[in-house]
Amino acid sequence: MNDTMEHTPATQQSATHEVFNQTPPLEEYNLFTTDSCLQESVRREGAATAANELAAAGAALGTAANFEHARLANRYPPVLHGFSPQGERIDSIEFHPSWHVLMQGIAARGYHSGPWVRLGGRAKPGAHVARAAGYLLQAQVECGTLCPTTMTYGAIAAMRREPLLERDWVPRLLTREYDARDIPIEHKTGGLIGMGMTEKQGGSDVRANTTRALRSADGSYRITGHKWFFSAPQCDAHLVLAQTEGGLSCFFMPRRLPDGSRNGIYIQRLKDKLGNRSNASSEVEFIDAWAHLMGEEGRGVPTILEMGTYTRLDCVTGTAGMMRRAVVQAAHHARHRKAFGALLIDQPLMRGVLADLAIESEAATVLAMRLARAFDSDADSEIALRRALTSGAKFWVCKRGCELAAEAMEALGGNGYTEEMDLARMAREMPVNSIWEGSGNIMCLDVLRAFGKSAAAREVVLHELSTARGRHPDFDAAFERFAAADAPAPAEAQARRFTQLFVTLMQGSLLLNAATNSAASPGAGAVAEAFCATRLCAESGWGAVFGASGAAVDTAAVLDRAWSE
Repeated sequence: MNDTMEHTPATQQSATHEVFNQTPPLEEYNLFTTDSCLQESVRREGAATAANELAAAGAALGTAANFEHARLANRYPPVLHGFSPQGERIDSIEFHPSWHVLMQGIAARGYHSGPWVRLGGRAKPGAHVARAAGYLLQAQVECGTLCPTTMTYGAIAAMRREPLLERDWVPRLLTREYDARDIPIEHKTGGLIGMGMTEKQGGSDVRANTTRALRSADGSYRITGHKWFFSAPQCDAHLVLAQTEGGLSCFFMPRRLPDGSRNGIYIQRLKDKLGNRSNASSEVEFIDAWAHLMGEEGRGVPTILEMGTYTRLDCVTGTAGMMRRAVVQAAHHARHRKAFGALLIDQPLMRGVLADLAIESEAATVLAMRLARAFDSDADSEIALRRALTSGAKFWVCKRGCELAAEAMEALGGNGYTEEMDLARMAREMPVNSIWEGSGNIMCLDVLRAFGKSAAAREVVLHELSTARGRHPDFDAAFERFAAADAPAPAEAQARRFTQLFVTLMQGSLLLNAATNSAASPGAGAVAEAFCATRLCAESGWGAVFGASGAAVDTAAVLDRAWSE
């Protein structure tokens, strides 16, 4: 066979695999400085001094290497090693090295505990807003690592009320060190906290828990029972619920005892989950496990919900981050991909869908940042607002995140459905924030309780919303519908409808007010106008799918604001 005959098939094969009309990878970009909405929100909500730090984080997080760590951490999920080669029970969890790289970055930026660091005995102004913005950036890369991050952040709020924990544990949580060693906390340079609430028979109904805690002579407790979901079992300690003579109570349960021995916590298995695969979620049994009572006996739910309030904030913020990444991926693709003779971004129907996605993403971001500001304040009005808004925002934003991820994935077509794109991972990840820390019905019922138990909540919300009155007719009409709703709150069967109107009105007011700010970039007004004309107009036809509203939208302004290259 001559050389020509040998090489002809290879030449023909090469020609059939010429690659063109493919979108370049979306990497090596600054997640913060390319996001006008987030930059403006950080300034507006009181964290302008953190802008440089956030810009540095945005540059570090947006690298190809960092996105690859995210891929690897999920491609190779944690593995439970129950026993040593000698048969000793060790309950050790092995993570891919990329997990540890991501966790090191999170700790170095203080996303697990930064707002609790005191300067001269006082909290740094805007600390929760700055941290929320960073958390939103981190969520655009990888979310499994955010589970121990948010639980540590929330746990510190409850732990600081306990002198023993404030003295012996909190200082090690406030460091910017990630220490993965499974040793007693007093020998570590940093620590993480998890939680365990859910049991097999109870689910969200934690008062049905059967795990028992018996008081010892020295004032400590010994706990026997189980947890159906025990989040991040590799953490140094967990907040858990157990029954006592006084009722359901909250306990602090370390993984290791001071003498170095393992506490009576036995990991039965790791959960095989739809998403959140880089993170180790587990089922555990407690056999005479040592624990410290937090608060009073019988007050376990209010005690652990202080932690839960902060983690619910992070459900909102994390979802907003994933929404942002999904929108940018879709817009980036549309600006490079041609179909039917034109770029996707220039085709009217696709432009309408992408603009609607961008509007939803921006509304989630401004809401998350405003909610974070409420956590920075001790004013009664801000406490009342966050009491009503945290659960409502978690319900609505997390529900919308699930739909947005699916639509953004569809914009990429078959490529979006493959594991090479992080949109597939985000589509699996979105439901976690909707389910974890209370699913939709739980959140909506909590909103009703907030309005029903406190007249101040309704007054504060109406005052907050009224600041945007007169700026858009659809907003004004929706405000009147909300103000006329049954006081102090509607019947339980209407909880979802009431919560949706409440949260979308909050988003509308924030967008309208932001658009009038002199620091707002071009396009902010178009986003606010489009949001009110679609989400708040009773006749717009919005609500079925993205891009289906009959309202006129300045898609050019909205899309240029969302993402430009």
